[in-house]
Formats: sequence, C-alpha cells, structure tokens
Amino acid sequence: MPAETHHRIERLAAHGEARIEWASRAMPVLAELGAGRIADKAFEGLRVALCLHLTAETGVLASLLGELGAEVSVAAAHPLSTQDDVAAALASRGIPTHAQRGADSIGHRQQIRDALSIRPQLVVDNSGLAIAELHDAPELLSGVLGGTLETRSGVAGLRALAESRRLAFPVIAVNEARTKHLFDNRLGTGQSVIDGILRATGRLLAGSAFVVAGYGHCGRGIAERARGMGARVFVTEVDPVRALEAAMDGYRVTTMAKAAKLGDFFCAATGSPLAIRAEHFAAMRDGAIVANAGLFDEELDLPGLDAIARPRRVRELVDEYELPSGRRISVIASGALVNLVAGEGHPSALMDLSFANLVLCLDYLARHADSLERKVYAVPDALDREIAELKLRSMGVAIDKLSRAQRARLRAPH
Repeated sequence: MPAETHHRIERLAAHGEARIEWASRAMPVLAELGAGRIADKAFEGLRVALCLHLTAETGVLASLLGELGAEVSVAAAHPLSTQDDVAAALASRGIPTHAQRGADSIGHRQQIRDALSIRPQLVVDNSGLAIAELHDAPELLSGVLGGTLETRSGVAGLRALAESRRLAFPVIAVNEARTKHLFDNRLGTGQSVIDGILRATGRLLAGSAFVVAGYGHCGRGIAERARGMGARVFVTEVDPVRALEAAMDGYRVTTMAKAAKLGDFFCAATGSPLAIRAEHFAAMRDGAIVANAGLFDEELDLPGLDAIARPRRVRELVDEYELPSGRRISVIASGALVNLVAGEGHPSALMDLSFANLVLCLDYLARHADSLERKVYAVPDALDREIAELKLRSMGVAIDKLSRAQRARLRAPH
C-alpha cells in the first residue's frame, strides 16, 4: 500500500474512532447490556453479519457484539449513507467491514455478499437486502439461526415470503417494537431529516411551505419538526385514518397534485414507490426543493424528472433541474435518504433504543431458535418494556407502579 494511502486510512480511522467514542457516550442502554444484562461472551462462537447504515452508532453496536464474543462482519445498507471514517475505524479494530461511500449498485451488492461470506448464524438487516442475498445462496442458509429486520417496508416483504413458506429462518421485526418506532422513527427521523435538508441547502424553513408525503411515524416526526421551525406544513396521504389524524393534528391535508403547486420544500416519507411523480415535478414552483426520507430513492420519480429536465450540480449534494418552463427544481442527495446522506442519521440517544432491541433480539434468537418457526415475529413485549425501563433509569426518571389493589381491580370482571 502506498505510504500516502496508508496515512489517509490511518487519519480516517482515527477520526472514526473519535466519532464512535462520542456516540457511545449517548448510548447508555447498550453500555448496560454489555456490562451485565447480556451474559459475558453470550455470543461466543456465533457469527453475526450486519447490514446497516454505516454510522458511528453502528460502529458502537458492531464493537459491542464483538466484545460479547461474536465474530462480526459488516456491510452497508446503502452506499451513500456509508461514513468512510467509521468503516476505517471498524476495520482497524479487526472487524471485517465491506463498505465504501459512493459504491455503485453492483459493488454494493458484492459488499453484502462479502459480509455474508462468514456464513452467519445471525443476521441483522436494515431493509432485507442481506436476507434476500442469503435466500439466493442456499449454501449459506443451513447454519442461519435467525435474523432481525429494522424497516417497515422490509418487514412487509418478509411477511409475504413467510406466507408463501419460502422464509428459511425466523426473523424478528424490530421496527414494530414500541421502543423503536415511537422514538427512532418519529423523533429520530424528524430531527435528522430537517438536519440533512438544512445542511444540504442552507435554506430558511421559517415562513416556507413544507409538504410531507406520508403521515406514518416518520412523516409525523418530519411534520412536527418542520412546523417547530416555523414552516407551514401540508400533508399528503393515501390512508384515510392517517389523513384524518394529520388534519386533527392541525396540518393542511391535500393531494400531491395540489400540494405540488404550493410547496417550497417537499419530503417523501411514505415507504412506497413513486410518491412524487413526474407530473408533480412539472407543477412545482420555481426554486422548490425535494428530498426523500423513505424507500431508498424509489419514492421520487427521478427517471420521470430526467425525461423532462437536465440536472446540474449546484451544491455538493444538490442537483438543480431546469424545466422547459424555465422553473428550477432542486433534488437533494440524488433522491437517497436525506438524513443519512446529507446528515449523520438519527441521534445516538435514539439509536441506543433501536440497537438495544437488536442486541436483546439476537440473544433471544440464539437461545430460542430451535423452538421458533420460520416466520416473522414481533419483539417480545417483555424485552420492549425492559429497554424502556433501562432508558428511563439512565435518564434519572422514576415512574409509578400499580399497587396490589390496582392490579386486582384490573383483573376483576367489569
């Protein structure tokens, strides 16, 4: 290796080490799990493959699993969310890390395959890419005890696989844990998406019209944070119940066809493809800024936009498209996840909850895999409650407990 390259990697690794250490300070639940809740060397002899967004928080998780005895291999959930300094730091710790920011789709898929080459017994997956690769490689399936999955869209695909009896091992849907979606999805996405948009554009939100596509937990968090910074928020939805909820939360609910003519900022968070299509881009005002916080880059119809306009790079992560009318539309991060590409992802204190779920679910799978069916499971409620209790304790928060009389009354017939 040339000396200059070696020194660059050393500098990257040192920077990544500092960021991992900084993140770990805001992750007390993981620290407590590592210090005693999970038995020392609980994962001794187990091979664990991670396919997650490669952030400093993922560095904390991967390192903890290694400390608990696992042989860990890491790939990135998306090449544009990879933080190269974290990847270098993990590699310097002896954890095989197959990730590089900006890798193309072929290279990214190969990185996932390389991470799976350890023949994992446990798989931690963000959106289902690693689990799909395992199912395409039967020779790797025989030793898999189980896996976890973080995203709603990924869980939907795995449930379909399980219903057709093609799912090869049990999977726990971490996203469905209350300590995950009520905090990571709403608070984490809300803060980190606004952070990513502001870092990428430097624009002012106060007084602007901000359109949020989708009012699930993620969309709700984005809408709350945009309103908190002074924006007038519009919400589009296809689910009547969520649309009603948004309306009663005080947002103006409308269709994307109408919102396209009103918005200064747009953020898709539906979990479905083509939330913002070519006809919506064509109707947008001059200077509109568009971002995605949902299903990778599929929520924005960028091929449709490319068909009517040509982009030019105007900022590091902003492409401006000039329409035939002369109006200009800007797209952040090539339509990829704005909070992870333009920002640093969710705050460490929230990833503490999500990753505590992962660790406890991996421990559960390792202990109970023999008795589990090949289907998608919810996080056991006892684990969900334990994580909440650990987090409250770390925050110095005490709560009441039901008295014996209260418990008896609640159990009695009404």
